[in-house]
Amino acid sequence: MGVLVSTTINGDAVEFACEPTETLLDVLRNRVGLIGAKEGCGTGDCGSCSVQVDGRLVCSCLVLGVEAEGREIDTVEGMSDGATLHPLQVKFIEHAALQCGVCTPGFLIAAKALLEKNPDPSEEEIRFGLAGNLCRCTGYDKIVRAVQDAAKVMRGA
Repeated sequence: MGVLVSTTINGDAVEFACEPTETLLDVLRNRVGLIGAKEGCGTGDCGSCSVQVDGRLVCSCLVLGVEAEGREIDTVEGMSDGATLHPLQVKFIEHAALQCGVCTPGFLIAAKALLEKNPDPSEEEIRFGLAGNLCRCTGYDKIVRAVQDAAKVMRGA
C-alpha cells in the first residue's frame, strides 16, 4: 500500500504513495517522474542526487521519501522557466562544464544553493560549496568558472 505523502516539488503541490523505506531519490525518479537527480553512489558521497529540501542542500539518496511530507523540494527540473534556462545552466553550457552529465544536476543544485546564500563567492568559497559533488569526467576548473560567471550575471554585474 505505502504511505501517502503531500509535498511541494518545484513550486507545485504533489502527492505520492511510497514505501516507508524508499529514498527520496527513488520517489522523485520512479513515482514523480523527475529524473534529473542521479544515483551515483547511493551513500551520499558523490552529490549526483542533490536536491534542496526546505532550502537545505541534501543528498536525496540519504533522505526517505516519507520525510518529504509537508516540505518544499527543489530539483534541477525546477531551475529553468520553461525554455528559459537558469543562468547557471547557461554558463555550464558556455564553459563546457559538463561531459557525461551524471554529476551535472547535483553541481547545478549545489551551485544554486551556494549562490542563494552567497551571491558573490570567492573561488575558494565556490570550491568549498561544491566539495560534496564529485565529477569523474572533467576537472573542476570549468565548473568553478561557470559558477563565477553565473554569479556575475545573477548579481547584474
